Amino acid sequence: MARLIPLFPLNLVVFPGEKLNLHIFEPRYRQLVRECIEQNTTFGIPPYLDNSLSELGTEMRLISVEQTYASGELDIRTKAVGVFRINKFYRQAPGKLYAGGLVEDVVQDEEPDPVLREIITKQVRQLYEALGLRKLLLELAPDYCIFDVAHHIGFSTEQEYQLLATTSEQERQEMVREHLDTILPVVLETERLKDRVRLNGHFKNLTPPNF
Repeated sequence: MARLIPLFPLNLVVFPGEKLNLHIFEPRYRQLVRECIEQNTTFGIPPYLDNSLSELGTEMRLISVEQTYASGELDIRTKAVGVFRINKFYRQAPGKLYAGGLVEDVVQDEEPDPVLREIITKQVRQLYEALGLRKLLLELAPDYCIFDVAHHIGFSTEQEYQLLATTSEQERQEMVREHLDTILPVVLETERLKDRVRLNGHFKNLTPPNF
């Protein structure tokens, strides 16, 4: 069933479960946040890509207001709770300063493929270690979903949106595995090249071959 929610278009893709910190300064979005606080309601972030508003977006719940400035600006913490499709967009929601949209929830199939998860886990470990992102690796839960790693594997914003539009976890796993199959050899070779460059100019203790 369609419902009307406030919309806050941004040039980024937010995944379900993601925490997002925002600095709110425009009057229309300050109004949006105030109403979310007063009415305990959610708002949506549809990606604004290629100079157009995307059909899909992510529903956000306000977690806390971290700071309020004398100017009325706000620092807020939010968390993504689901994906929606915009049926009708209003540049201004009725009687409001901010945009709004009639949206419907997009149902997700969250069942992963255990074999694919094991393959992807090994690939992600290789990638994170090569890039020096061990902290992210340590924070990864054993039952992680694809959305938990999607911002940290080299996807473009367009690829992230394609992932958001995919409703099956197994299909998302396939997308990520194919992507990692492509970029991982490049990253590993680049790291090996860096190691070779670092060795240039150093005294080398090498054992000559014994003919």
